Amino acid sequence: PGSPYQPVIEALENYPQKKFYNVSKLGGAKYDTLPYSIRVLFESSIRNCDGFLVKETDAMNILDWKTKQNNVEVPFCPARVVLQDFTGIPAMVDFAAMREAVRSAGGDPVKVNPACPTDLTVDHSLQIDFSKCAIQNAPNPGGGDSQKPMAKLSPLKAQPRKLPCRGQTGCKGPCSAGDSGRHSGQFSAQIENTPILCPFHLQPVPEPETVLKNQEMEFGRNRERLQFFKWSSKVFKNISVIPPETGMAHQVNLEYLSRVVFEVKDFLYPDSVVGTDSHTTMVNGLGILGWGVGGIETEAVMLGMPVTLTLPEVVGCELTGTASPLATSIDIVVSITKHLKQADVAGKFVEFFGSGVSQLSVADRTTIANMCPEYGAILSFFPVDNVTLKHLKHTVFDKAKLEVMEAYLKAVKIFRNDESSSREPEYSQVVQISLSSIIPYVSGPKRSQDRVAVNNMKSDFQACLNEKSGVKGFQIAAEKQNDIVPVQYEGNEYKLSHGCIVIAAVISCTNNCNPSVMLAAGLLAKKAVEAGLAVKPYIRTSLSPGSGMVTHYLSSSGVLPYLSKLGFEVVGYGCSTCVGNTAPLPEAIRNAIKQGDIIACGVLSGTKNFEGRLCDCVRANYLASPPLVVAYAIAGTVRIDFETEPLGTGFNGKSIYLRDIWPTRRELHTVEEECVISSMFKELKEKMEKGNKRWNLLEAPESTLFPWDLKSTYIRCPSFFDKLAKEPVSPQPIENAHVLLYLGDSVTTDHISPAGSIARSSAAAKYLTNKGLTPREFNSYGARRGNDAVMTRGTFANIKLLNKFIGKPAPKTIHFPSGQTLDVFEAAELYQREGTPVIILAGKKYGLGSSRDWAAKGPFLLGVKAVLAESYEKVHRSQLIGIGIAPLQFLPGENPSTLGLTGREQFSILFPTELSPGMTLDIKTSTGKVFSVIALFENDMEITLYKYGGSLNFVARRFL
Repeated sequence: PGSPYQPVIEALENYPQKKFYNVSKLGGAKYDTLPYSIRVLFESSIRNCDGFLVKETDAMNILDWKTKQNNVEVPFCPARVVLQDFTGIPAMVDFAAMREAVRSAGGDPVKVNPACPTDLTVDHSLQIDFSKCAIQNAPNPGGGDSQKPMAKLSPLKAQPRKLPCRGQTGCKGPCSAGDSGRHSGQFSAQIENTPILCPFHLQPVPEPETVLKNQEMEFGRNRERLQFFKWSSKVFKNISVIPPETGMAHQVNLEYLSRVVFEVKDFLYPDSVVGTDSHTTMVNGLGILGWGVGGIETEAVMLGMPVTLTLPEVVGCELTGTASPLATSIDIVVSITKHLKQADVAGKFVEFFGSGVSQLSVADRTTIANMCPEYGAILSFFPVDNVTLKHLKHTVFDKAKLEVMEAYLKAVKIFRNDESSSREPEYSQVVQISLSSIIPYVSGPKRSQDRVAVNNMKSDFQACLNEKSGVKGFQIAAEKQNDIVPVQYEGNEYKLSHGCIVIAAVISCTNNCNPSVMLAAGLLAKKAVEAGLAVKPYIRTSLSPGSGMVTHYLSSSGVLPYLSKLGFEVVGYGCSTCVGNTAPLPEAIRNAIKQGDIIACGVLSGTKNFEGRLCDCVRANYLASPPLVVAYAIAGTVRIDFETEPLGTGFNGKSIYLRDIWPTRRELHTVEEECVISSMFKELKEKMEKGNKRWNLLEAPESTLFPWDLKSTYIRCPSFFDKLAKEPVSPQPIENAHVLLYLGDSVTTDHISPAGSIARSSAAAKYLTNKGLTPREFNSYGARRGNDAVMTRGTFANIKLLNKFIGKPAPKTIHFPSGQTLDVFEAAELYQREGTPVIILAGKKYGLGSSRDWAAKGPFLLGVKAVLAESYEKVHRSQLIGIGIAPLQFLPGENPSTLGLTGREQFSILFPTELSPGMTLDIKTSTGKVFSVIALFENDMEITLYKYGGSLNFVARRFL
């Protein structure tokens, strides 16, 4: 009341019952020049303006974006939250613990509920225990006796059916596959049936039984976690849990959860989302503003607090031209990634426009939007246009909903007109990219940003062998580079050499959800089988569809049996190879690799390829499009020039080249039009709403407070609320702190808080063993994120962690008072017993990689009071503040080396009573050296959270 600015609430034309804020009238001429993504921020600020969390000045600052960008902090209240189970379980455990804390402090625990609609997808629990046959070397990557067959480990009901042989090399029994399975059309009658397999290869399992067995193992090992999730869905309001085996969070978000326009009691507003995964940005390809934040900030949003961000610059990315027929969506993605990395878009919004945009399908757009974390942008936004509406017509949106959506978006001017005469918004800067210049690439062997043109792959790998050990090199002596190690496997001899492929995973998620690239892999497999090509049996092949819809269109198009024949069988629905859940390689292959010190390779169509992530003996990992994964698997090596060397020998001894079996764009377009249809989305919707039998029968408590089991090794009440403060306190000085770890550049969240298997010699393994568990029962760090005791011990437990105190990769450090070399957890535990605070020294880009709340929570529970780095990944910096750790940054041009620091000193840091954003602090060392650092608090809200001991305590106080 009394404000000169009054938002206009209007009825939608032709739909008088539908109301909305017409922010375009409030903003006037300024609004018309705003980027579309900023218009969404502006609408949210108007709709949520309460004078406290969101103020009128915040809305006006957004409207004045052109002059205020990069100079002011603004709040953003997303319409919804998306969680996946790895990061969702600690969030829900914290909610359960908050109820306990509020009750103990005299509050009403029933009031502790998410204020923002929240969807939690259980998709990160899947491990590949079964792939091509019923017997694996081990039931899970967490350990176990690799010599025991799976059938003896778990009483599984499904038994492999005796089916005809699929013609696999080395078959020891009678088979009748002959040539009949090699010709086009022979599989058409079996599309709805199980793929044909041989009963003589270590008890083979049909594909559906492979899925069922992996599902049974998933529900068995994760039963306790799943019961907790089901309790959460019953007790907390505004929580929806999508059960296991439905699909990956990113694709479920796209295919089912996305609204594009929200409608609550006939009131309309734009859909927007934040999630606990960096790939939440995928939805921007659908015209939905969204990005990944830390689990700590997500919990605050779930409780009604806004996300605070610096009003960003918006880089306009103008796309022109048409991509080459041989270039897949992956090639487009990595090419745009390279251009935007060079354009320095870190911490900025990217918004796409130009004639090339209308030539990209929604699948292409979501693929591009997914990769924005790799080039540092907050998000990459494709405004809704006619292409988007055409796509939505093939989904579960009905005609009336689409008409209301289009009318609303045009009324508030968030709809992009494809016509060249339409006026484009004003941007901070414009980057021009010609799609015509894009050629196929892969990324690796250790980092996703290191792109290699496919036609240069052979020479580049040779260069990697020669280079010194580092971000690309392996430093293999010249006389060792052509070594060959013979190995016996399944009765045949094979030869392993540098560059040999031992893992090939076709994964349909995030940047590979695009149907065209998955269909391209299937069509290539079909042509390869028809030409007589095969994949060596020791290569760990797998096919992980992002959802049942992917399996549906691969099956209905007739290519699934051909993928299966090459070994790419459906292993289940969920993140597996990408998060380190690959089953161990065959023992003979592992021994041969280690014996010859072979640089073995993994090829996958995922988004992360950090060294050692897939398997500790696979040192080179390449990200490639699904069809290239299949092509390299057939070749068996990355040391191949596809232009001049054949993939292999087909029927009649004929050499088969990649160009002979690569599907054309016309073929892909025809199959995609026929297979990716509305029935798939309808089927997914029915699957989502029906759930699955195991989930539906799962029992869970319904009490207001969760009945904690003190013997549980999965779910434990954490200690974050032990010092719940009703009022903020002045930041306490950090006195005589030792350095727990002295790290270099590009330390990832995987280094800080690994999500994969639990090594038998680790501190977490010792804890679980003391609880009576065997290595077979360890599961993974990701699965045990609800147990702070495991996760604290798993902090900095990555085998590739390079601590400068140790001088080689190992999860170790030095406890300086005693001089002992210990596990990081053991050293931190000693410091805490002694009452000594610890800090971390790091180089550039500390906290790279997927958003991971335990990468902040873990160090906090280890007693880390501050991190001192040259620079930070933005999300991780905010996570540190959200848990109560001070992010400090060296002054420009300074680092430990230039300051003469060894890390063996003790450090004292005095905080002033009144902190201010970006202020400079002095640090004094035990040697008498004094130097200045920047306190990386970006706004007053972050300082307030730090004073309360983090966002969890700040939010919990509101219920007292």
